[in-house]
Amino acid sequence: MELSGSTKVVVNKDYVYCKVEDEMVLLGMKDEIYYGLNPVGAFIWEEIKEPKTINEVRDAILAEYDVEKDECEQDLLGLLQELAGKGLIDVEDDE
Repeated sequence: MELSGSTKVVVNKDYVYCKVEDEMVLLGMKDEIYYGLNPVGAFIWEEIKEPKTINEVRDAILAEYDVEKDECEQDLLGLLQELAGKGLIDVEDDE
């Protein structure tokens, strides 16, 4: 799956999640597997509770954290591809 800045992403409603301190714990209702997100991953999860483009999420990260734009984009795309591959987020094609 090819993700771009205009691709919209949103959390999959089939997962229950809760914040534990500054991290996020997710439980898949279909696969019954627990997943954990570090503080930045938890921030991203909070951002995509409502559909947002990847560029919107990137801009929110850049406003919140001290990170280079290229590194942010690369890490964000990697995380979102992993989450999409596990079915944790829904991806809306940008075409």
